[in-house]
Amino acid sequence: MKRRNFIRKTAVAGVGVSFLGTYACKEAKKENKNAVEAEGATELAKPFFELSLAQWSIHRMIREEGVDPYTFAEKAKNWGFTGLEYVSQLYNPELSDANYSEEAMAAFVEKSNAEAKKHGMKNVLIMIDGQGNLAVSDEAERNETVEKHKKWVDAAAAMGCHSIRVNLNGSNDPEEWKKNSVDGLTKLATYAKEKNINILVENHGGLSSNGALHAEVMAMVDMDNCGTLPDFGNFCITRKPDSWDCEVMYDKYKGVKELMPYAKAVSAKSNVFDAEGNEVEIDYVKMLQMVKDAGYTGFIGVEYEGKELSEEEGIKATRDLLLKAAKAVV
Repeated sequence: MKRRNFIRKTAVAGVGVSFLGTYACKEAKKENKNAVEAEGATELAKPFFELSLAQWSIHRMIREEGVDPYTFAEKAKNWGFTGLEYVSQLYNPELSDANYSEEAMAAFVEKSNAEAKKHGMKNVLIMIDGQGNLAVSDEAERNETVEKHKKWVDAAAAMGCHSIRVNLNGSNDPEEWKKNSVDGLTKLATYAKEKNINILVENHGGLSSNGALHAEVMAMVDMDNCGTLPDFGNFCITRKPDSWDCEVMYDKYKGVKELMPYAKAVSAKSNVFDAEGNEVEIDYVKMLQMVKDAGYTGFIGVEYEGKELSEEEGIKATRDLLLKAAKAVV
């Protein structure tokens, strides 16, 4: 081959190699850009909170259908949640029949931890019921209630939870209730602090559903590990005689706003949905805006209590509503 022809062919080949190299480089950059944009879109699509499931949402499954409460982690995982909020009373009569013995509590902790680990779930908190009245006026009874709650503080610590939720039942006199509540909470939170566990109070009926009084108690206790668990829907202070119908209702939006400065957990209550999937009595966008404005970024627990949908359908509807409403929050 003559040198002139060799140079011409070599030049053409070089151009081809250069073109292919440039094309490959551009495609690689394009793919990388698309990957970055896709990752950014995923980040933008994520809500500002994490999703947990309150076990009370499946209480009828457990109590009426015989579902094993230890399948909680598996069900929550399958429904798209990452956190677990246990309910103490749903493990009765297993625990109550054993009088909450050390052995019975250890078995509860071991089985719950094994299921959470198996399904890659996070233990968030335990909701405690039926262990006495923390705001009762009788000091001996109040102290006994504190002692009964200590075993649940220990269980929460062993399960890697950050909190237990307690109830402030007791006196119906506002001033007496505040004084008793501060005493009971301070004693329990002092013990829990050594275990790195928070003591949370939910608006759960009675004077605890009065947001202003509830917040006042938090300010009076003034401990880092004592806070609130605002529930979007539990604001009935008193019910009509011999009825579940509410007689005195506290404004739910005012109440959530008053409780959020002390919140270490949040409960998204739901009952009935309209055709568009919105809760008929709770404006989720308004609620979530207050939650976000308070700087909260932790778990929000789904707690479906309705009867029109099955528990599974209601749980999923609440989950989807939370995710939809989060997109409307600024």
